Amino acid sequence: MVDHFLDEILHPRSIAVVGASVSGPGWRFLLPLLRRGFQGKLYPVNPKYQEIGGLKSYASLKEIPDTVDYIISVVPAPQVPDLIRDAATKGTRAVHLFTARFSETGRPQAARLEQEILELARQLGVRIIGPNCMGVYYPAWGISFEEEFPKEPGNVAFISQSGNLAGETVMAAALRGIRFSKVISYGNAIDLNECDYLEYLAQDPETAIILMYVEGVKGGRRFVSTLRQVASVKPVIILKGGRGEAGARATSSHTASLAGSMEIWEAALEQANAIEVDSVEELIDMAVTFRFLPPLKGKRVGVTGGAGGASVLAADQCEMAGLEVIPLPQGFREQLKNRGVSVWDWLSNPADLSIREDDRLTVKGIIELMSQDPHFDLLIVMLHVHRHGDQPDMTLDDFLKQHQLDGFETVSTKPLLAVVPERSFGIEGWDNVEWKLSCELRSRLVSNGIPFYPTIYRAALAASRMADYYIRKDGR
Repeated sequence: MVDHFLDEILHPRSIAVVGASVSGPGWRFLLPLLRRGFQGKLYPVNPKYQEIGGLKSYASLKEIPDTVDYIISVVPAPQVPDLIRDAATKGTRAVHLFTARFSETGRPQAARLEQEILELARQLGVRIIGPNCMGVYYPAWGISFEEEFPKEPGNVAFISQSGNLAGETVMAAALRGIRFSKVISYGNAIDLNECDYLEYLAQDPETAIILMYVEGVKGGRRFVSTLRQVASVKPVIILKGGRGEAGARATSSHTASLAGSMEIWEAALEQANAIEVDSVEELIDMAVTFRFLPPLKGKRVGVTGGAGGASVLAADQCEMAGLEVIPLPQGFREQLKNRGVSVWDWLSNPADLSIREDDRLTVKGIIELMSQDPHFDLLIVMLHVHRHGDQPDMTLDDFLKQHQLDGFETVSTKPLLAVVPERSFGIEGWDNVEWKLSCELRSRLVSNGIPFYPTIYRAALAASRMADYYIRKDGR
């Protein structure tokens, strides 16, 4: 049972798109509601049309014969006060203002209008998401602000002050097996803000992991207190915008937020046990790590799959990321010896398989032994798709068998992370076999619940941050 006012707002039985149209933003918001299974009543509002998308179009909110729980506003800023007044007569709980050009412009008149809208909404009991935002993506309820977003729900939530960044993150994360419970783009946050959404998601049974993109917060003390409470229940991963001088200027013109002191910000996140990241890529890395791995309680890592200098660099990068690359225990070496591995006394961690003299030393075998050894807390396998000679018809199963990798994904009983380097080609290389095999390998890993990363450093950094989170949480 969720005891939070946002739960009712995010489960509307009826939605009106005010400013709906047959193209542009008005159609962009209506189309997903038509096609993605929203089960409630849907009302396009625009006096220019009799019908939009097969639905009757109303000239105004007042003409709608029923109550309207939720409104998406695509009208110009000067029309919003009248929209709020009409919404109150319809029993509307919340208005999502895609409408922009308010305080983020830096213009006094626009800022005054924004404040007028807030005061009016408070007087009439209407809550506001935004303005200047993309609103809500809730796949289980059939709500989305992009037609291309995955229809399947997941257990990751994302609170983002930027709408475009929210969309980019959803699409990029989908390629790595992440599906979302709810995504909320909240823009200028004149009413509902990051703390309201955090409090709600802490209770939300559909959400296990919370991502955030924040440019500035409305109330520092409340934010720190709320964040501490939420991070004690669910991992919260935060990307901060406006950390440098240029970024702070951009933040002000984007969502009218004040960037604030980075020293204070970082101290607050550490105190709350939230996880800070430096890029969208790292934000997704952490979502993948928490989504697919059980809690990491230690940092002793076993690494295999590399060769030569790649193994040496892997050891360096794991240590740089905060993991402990332990020497192979004597008992592990005895196991290698008993299996007839000729280099049992030579092999190291990371396990460099280029030194093998026979087929008894395989990635699968190393993973299996490391998985059984109590000295390792987690494992990382490096997978690089390459072919010897011209083999245009090679399948992924052929590749795995040829390189003695078949079945590696099934033998580990410990947290296992995979590294699959990214490959990029020009249009002339669209049918490159190695690129196709890499894509198939990533899909196979996702289906087996194994997170993958483009570099060993990003895999190690994500694992290290996850371990730090649980170590601090358990120590409190």
